[in-house]
Amino acid sequence: MPLTFTLGPAVTPALRDGLLDLWADVSNAGGAVGFVSPVAREDLRPELVKHFAAMSEGRTRLLVGHDEEGQVAATAFLTLNTHRLMTHWLWLYTVMVHPRHQGKGYGRDLLAAAADAARTLDGIEAIRLTCRGGLGLERFYASCGYKEVGRVPGAIRVAPGDDRDDVIMLLPLG
Repeated sequence: MPLTFTLGPAVTPALRDGLLDLWADVSNAGGAVGFVSPVAREDLRPELVKHFAAMSEGRTRLLVGHDEEGQVAATAFLTLNTHRLMTHWLWLYTVMVHPRHQGKGYGRDLLAAAADAARTLDGIEAIRLTCRGGLGLERFYASCGYKEVGRVPGAIRVAPGDDRDDVIMLLPLG
């Protein structure tokens, strides 16, 4: 059954807790979403608060996907550029699908919903994201229409002696 996506939902305690649970579960399953396992919900809270602050300032929009049981199952944050020469594209951050839903096509659904959401924002012509190399994520994003436009070797230190490339991907919306 497909996910139901909402752009800009009201932030309730249930949504906040669902986002923290999702982020912890994705991180602890080895997902490349800014943290390395093991991580607790409280480790994630300050980062989520930063996203919420950007949302309250109108710089970021939350896209959330709920499963058939109403649980937060996928999410991404669409963040506008504040630099006056780069307002024609936005960043996609913290792209996550719950591990229990892996292999159902929900990642593709999430990226399609993010592109649809970006198209509703005035003047947005492209989506840019970065991903951690070494996990095959760049191949997945490429299969969804993103193009690798840059790579910084060894920019992400997962652990001592385990450096990964920071891969920059772009999806033109035109």
